[in-house]
Amino acid sequence: MQNKFFGELDRYLFHHGTHYELYEKMGAHLRTVDGVSGVHFVLWAPNARAICVVSDGNGWTPWRDVMEKVDDCMWELFVPGMCEGVKYKYHIVRADGSEVDKIDPYAFRSELRPANASVVADLGKFKWSDKDYRKGKKGENFLEKPMAVYEVHLGSWKKDLSKWDEDQYFDYRRLAHELAEYVKWMGYTHVELMGICEYPFDPSWGYQVTGYFAPTARYGSPEDFMYFVDYMHKNGIGVILDWVPAHFPKDDFALANFDGTPQYEYADPLRAEYPEWGTKAFDLGKPEVSNFLIASAFFWVEKYHIDALRVDAVAAMFYNSFGREKWRPNVDGGNENYESFEFFRHLNSILRQRTDAFLIAEDSSIIAGVTKPAKKGGFGFGLKWNMGWMNDTIKYYNTDPIFRPYHHGLMTHTFEYAFIENYMLVLSHDEVVYGKGSMINKFTGNKQDKLGSLKTCYTMMMGHPGKKLLFMGQDFAQEREWNFKTGLDWFLCDDEGHRDVLNCYRTLLHLYRERPVLHNDCGGPSTCEWINSGDYNRNIFTFIRRNPWNYNNALIFVCNFAPVERTDMGVGAPVDGVYKRIFSTYPDGSPLEIEAKEELCDGRKYKLTFNLRPYESCIFEVPFHESTPDEQKKEKSVKSAIKRAHKEVKTDLSHVPKVEPLAGAEKPVKRAARKPSAKKQSN
Repeated sequence: MQNKFFGELDRYLFHHGTHYELYEKMGAHLRTVDGVSGVHFVLWAPNARAICVVSDGNGWTPWRDVMEKVDDCMWELFVPGMCEGVKYKYHIVRADGSEVDKIDPYAFRSELRPANASVVADLGKFKWSDKDYRKGKKGENFLEKPMAVYEVHLGSWKKDLSKWDEDQYFDYRRLAHELAEYVKWMGYTHVELMGICEYPFDPSWGYQVTGYFAPTARYGSPEDFMYFVDYMHKNGIGVILDWVPAHFPKDDFALANFDGTPQYEYADPLRAEYPEWGTKAFDLGKPEVSNFLIASAFFWVEKYHIDALRVDAVAAMFYNSFGREKWRPNVDGGNENYESFEFFRHLNSILRQRTDAFLIAEDSSIIAGVTKPAKKGGFGFGLKWNMGWMNDTIKYYNTDPIFRPYHHGLMTHTFEYAFIENYMLVLSHDEVVYGKGSMINKFTGNKQDKLGSLKTCYTMMMGHPGKKLLFMGQDFAQEREWNFKTGLDWFLCDDEGHRDVLNCYRTLLHLYRERPVLHNDCGGPSTCEWINSGDYNRNIFTFIRRNPWNYNNALIFVCNFAPVERTDMGVGAPVDGVYKRIFSTYPDGSPLEIEAKEELCDGRKYKLTFNLRPYESCIFEVPFHESTPDEQKKEKSVKSAIKRAHKEVKTDLSHVPKVEPLAGAEKPVKRAARKPSAKKQSN
């Protein structure tokens, strides 16, 4: 074949798992060859006997556009005259002689389900205008910045009742405007999007992916989704995408048994599937499969300017036994999946080194070091979902206040490991579906008790170390469980009690963003200290969020999880002076100033005395004191250590595979390993 598009260097890097711009070559690409415009197709199918492209351009007739096998596993074809918007599939004669039509694993666009053909797309036409936003993120240490995430399922956030179709979906562009307005008003910093990578089955919510390089057609075109991200960025809102590298569905038109053999999945029957989900497991032992997923991660970051990827089902990838009665041990006889370990170390290392994006692990495992640098034995994730905090706090919330003293330790225990990883506190979609009840219905008592409890729950969450995530609808106390088929009950915001919860959470979000002691997670355990962790008989928790060197700008949290008023409530204070109450969960909680008395309380020299109402939470601002020379010295030392740690993460390439330069192509290999130029990033 003349004008080979997937050259020797491409094949070399691909077979070593280090072709990070693989999406620029694999799949369908608009191209001009010898002055003739058309589409160039490249496919990896090592065991296929023959392949042709069928499309609406050739009447879906097999063997008109036949692909050529250019080496032992790669297939190529240039189709003159083919243009953007053409629907196509690969007609494959598989290893066993059977014939099947498959979608393109690297397709940039797909038909709207239930149709599933791939669509030729040009991703270079959209004009991005988020340059200032991306420039501001350059080299940023996100651990020092506020991150309050609004988790959204776009199809059920709101419904367009003017449409007569069953879905009544808003498109990406309308969603961008309405969602950005709400997110900005509330004070969230990021949106996390469920189900954007193309998927065929609605009840999977997007977690059984067939298009790892295609935004779902449910809400519009790739260009429409680019507009969505661009508009969010122009409004200062980060975009996080749910990403599923653990497994894929068995649909015959997609990745499963692609060339007639287990190409993307494991061949070993004890590893090939997750029986609990009825899906196939990616074989990360193959460099080509690992490269497919790594390129997908880079694709969303580079082509769609995504700020972070939340990785679904990390525990399933970490353990060979996950969801399996019979499982294959590793070479040492253990349960850990070493291939997944190396996959994440490689991906996290190279992604953090080349971009400002990072991965967030949805991980329920007990494996340590998920957010530690790879060269220190960790996995290099930017953040980890704190599933322990979520489970323990919800168990406490489900308990009647009479019995909460016996479960007090559930709440205090979470502070003991709050800084072991870089955590994100999550009250996600998984906690408000399948009979678990919405957030408000996790509490006991009458509606007034539930509303008060929910506000105190959110206050405790905002004071607890870690980034924050809340699923849509829970900020105004949605009463029904989430249903992906219906929109949220926005009419509840007209109710005084629900609107009060909304305003309470909004106030907390703005406070979280404004106060570094709440959002800077780099200072370690010294930034959070108990005042009284043992007030179990009264169901009260009091603690301080502070900087590591002194109490300037510190905040005291007092959280009452009992339907009882506490008059003349005494709370130990760290320094003398006048303390200001800057927040209360009661809407009439006007600013209050309290002079600290020199009286022993909670083991501290000073005492604050005030009245605390049922289910009330308050936040007090510690008075300012001039820093001592020792405190100034410690401040400088802490900030220097944080800067060094961030630099270490950005330069850690210890687990990137060492690939020897291809003979005669040393310079191209070197360029492929470098960070893309600023010009390329802004495209």
